[in-house]
Amino acid sequence: MLLGLYVKAQTFMADMRDRLTRQDGAVATEYGLLLVLIALAIVVAAAALGTAIAGVFDRGSTTLAPVGGTGS
Repeated sequence: MLLGLYVKAQTFMADMRDRLTRQDGAVATEYGLLLVLIALAIVVAAAALGTAIAGVFDRGSTTLAPVGGTGS
């Protein structure tokens, strides 16, 4: 009887120790942080690409404006 109680107590303590030291949540947090950093890099790259494309179109329109004449 006492041996069974001792084994249950040891099993309970081992389970509690395992629950407190488990690192499943840390892995999910790391993946979330990585996802946020990737999304931020995509947003910055898209903004830079948009600015570059706008510059190309501005240069093109400035270059072609005299060709069009008066525009009437």
